[in-house]
Amino acid sequence: MKDTVPLGRIAGVRVGLHWSAVGIVLLVAIGVGGFQLPALFPGQPGFAYALAGLTSAVLLLVSLLGHEIAHAVVARRNHIGVDGITLWLLGGVARLREEARTPGADLRIAVVGPVASAVLALVFGLSGWGLASLGAGPLLVAVPAYLAVLNLVLAVFNLLPAAPLDGGRVLRSILWRWRGDQHQAAVWSARAGRAFGFLLIAAGIVRLVMQGAEGVWWVLLGWFLSGVAGAEEKQARAAARLAKVQVRDVMSPHVPVAEDAQSAAQFLRESPYALRDQPVVLTGPAGEVRGLLAPAKVRALPPESLATTRLASVCWPSSDVPQAQPDEPLNALLPRLERAAAGRVLVFDAGRLVGIVSRSEVVRAASEDARKPAPGRDPGRLPPPGWWYPGQRR
Repeated sequence: MKDTVPLGRIAGVRVGLHWSAVGIVLLVAIGVGGFQLPALFPGQPGFAYALAGLTSAVLLLVSLLGHEIAHAVVARRNHIGVDGITLWLLGGVARLREEARTPGADLRIAVVGPVASAVLALVFGLSGWGLASLGAGPLLVAVPAYLAVLNLVLAVFNLLPAAPLDGGRVLRSILWRWRGDQHQAAVWSARAGRAFGFLLIAAGIVRLVMQGAEGVWWVLLGWFLSGVAGAEEKQARAAARLAKVQVRDVMSPHVPVAEDAQSAAQFLRESPYALRDQPVVLTGPAGEVRGLLAPAKVRALPPESLATTRLASVCWPSSDVPQAQPDEPLNALLPRLERAAAGRVLVFDAGRLVGIVSRSEVVRAASEDARKPAPGRDPGRLPPPGWWYPGQRR
């Protein structure tokens, strides 16, 4: 999920709002300021209810952000990169670049979110108690009290042992340590999440029949949780299959190469790859990899600039092109592929460029017939020792 409105960085982590976060602000502001507070504390000015409702909504977003920041900080302390945090309609999402490498790290990253929510519940509860002791008005006391209860509910709810909740991650880490199989643990956690989602849907339908529209939220939440859990189960099964496949099994040993000093005009005139959509690896004078070029970008250049534009100026730099080794398990490649320029990863063996992997090849490998080589390909074969691609030199 991508940000719609960037909010800057907190603790070195990029934070943003998705447009759907407006929904949670409106729901809380209207629900609290328009219905709950007027019913509990009648006789207050209308603007006071509105201000209290809006304040509650904003502080709820701050609470959700605190929850996700806790996840992100602990993930970074466990050497896992964080692309950012996005707040949206149903809460927040911390986008980790990869899975935890050990059950202990998985447990720490998962449990710290509910702990942060519990701490926030305590802080808001003490704030409400302090304001009440000072004789503050009912609305001033009600807002932190409401946030205390809400954060406590979030902490408890998130600890339920069902993916994609934090409790599901806790369950996964425990099963992982017990059985030693990360992927099977993820499958079991996801199944628990699906069961919990179906239970929420059933409870919501009963509540809908007996008590009216309140059950709709239970049904929607259950539907969302069961859907995400089902997707996580599929992902875990695919990752288990990919863990048995090496990069050499799916990489293409035929890598299109061009020199980065070439002009766009020369590339279009001489290269056999100019009219194709397959990305081309650019090399420098010593044969070192300089970047990855999309031929479509070159074809889109204005005709008058072709002679003066060097390929190096329109390529993705090598820093944006992940690398891999032939004997790596394919599941370890997934986080790199998600951020890879043009969806490609370059494969090196002892410093030699020996292949390239695309997303489509990984998708094929994740299917049930993953170990079947593509037609016309010997997947396990590498170029002979001492062999270099044209344009590369030692």
